[in-house]
Amino acid sequence: MSDRDIAFAEYFAARSSAMRATAFLLCGDWHRAEDLVQTTFTKLYLRWNRVQRHEALDPYVRKALVSSFIDEGRWGWWRREQPHEGRIERAAEPELSDDRVTLMRALAQVPPRQRAVLVLRYWQDLSVEDTAAALGCSPGTVKSQAARGLDTLRTLVAHPVTAD
Repeated sequence: MSDRDIAFAEYFAARSSAMRATAFLLCGDWHRAEDLVQTTFTKLYLRWNRVQRHEALDPYVRKALVSSFIDEGRWGWWRREQPHEGRIERAAEPELSDDRVTLMRALAQVPPRQRAVLVLRYWQDLSVEDTAAALGCSPGTVKSQAARGLDTLRTLVAHPVTAD
């Protein structure tokens, strides 16, 4: 194994779980979250030699993850799905409390850009400027999208979303 591969494997082992949690908050489905993380880390691996500062990768990976999520919403994640023969073993999904289930259902109803802002600002605890950099927009856009997203969430939580 090359030094490049070892460095990438170490970064993946250290950060993939946190990125998977972020992806889950964005899409609301653990399997899709795994797909988003896989897509994101594949893109990172292909560019690994060109990444200048390996110690500051999180913002770069977070931006790629959010971009993959937003692109998936535009083009449809099902277009890239390939049927798989046989059973795939998966890690157990964490149990969620009733409040978290309600919040996750409501978050899934928030438009994708607003949802991305909410996840980055309030789950990842990024600043307005860092969120803007991750989304490729202005700080003013982050502020307005956060306000709209929070308003939408408040409305949805006040009037709970029913399960499918």
